[in-house]
Amino acid sequence: MSYISNTLIIATYNWHRALELVLLSITKQSVLPDEIVIADDGSTSETKEVIERYKNLLSIPIHHEWQKDEGFRKAQILNKAIAKANGKYIIQVDGDCILHEHFIKDHLAFVNPNTYLFGSRVNIQKEYLPTLFEKSKINFNVFSPGIKKRTRALHIPFISTFYRKSSEFSNKFRGCNTSYYKSDFISVNGYNEDFTGWGREDSELALRFHNLGIQARRLRYRGIVFHIYHNEKSKSRFEINDKLERQTIAEKLIWTKNGIDKYLKAEN
Repeated sequence: MSYISNTLIIATYNWHRALELVLLSITKQSVLPDEIVIADDGSTSETKEVIERYKNLLSIPIHHEWQKDEGFRKAQILNKAIAKANGKYIIQVDGDCILHEHFIKDHLAFVNPNTYLFGSRVNIQKEYLPTLFEKSKINFNVFSPGIKKRTRALHIPFISTFYRKSSEFSNKFRGCNTSYYKSDFISVNGYNEDFTGWGREDSELALRFHNLGIQARRLRYRGIVFHIYHNEKSKSRFEINDKLERQTIAEKLIWTKNGIDKYLKAEN
């Protein structure tokens, strides 16, 4: 694939120590993104201080898109951040996911029209967190202490070529490790902002991609992130969100009324 302009989107909320490790891992990337936009769902000034420090450490632009803390509104802040993105291609992670050194390179290697990508997530265990933060550890492999589901840490580019595109949605999809054309995102009107509270906002977006005819490709053995353990978020809205997703499936919905278009108009 020839060069395509790209933006790394990082979703975060009030965990500046985790975000700092994510940004540190970006400084070690074999290929840097063209820019970073941090989608901040209402963090305090500590997060802003970390971001300002890394603006001086990285040679690429870092933009901080912040909204007031009014509960879990990840769908909304991601729409706002992606509306600001200059890249034609979006690579999306969460602010608690440390990137493998070839993460950006791996996603860009498989950019294809009519396709979105999703990669693997290795879990860093709770018991390892004191060491993780004390040592600012960002390098992991299959033998590293403190991780589970460690076969996901295997980086074997050759084997990854055998994974093909699929028209079917995979339950292995996670919004903390995905990439897609910004134009495809706009074609479905981005995230559905009716999703508030934890759950289903990412998978519902992917389902609308499939309803539009966009295929999925899994980046197995490439495009790896290391997810830092945290307590589960409140699931008080899960049943409501699940109902919204089931409606998307039943009605084969492509477009959401409450999406990114309002911010694109504001940009023009």
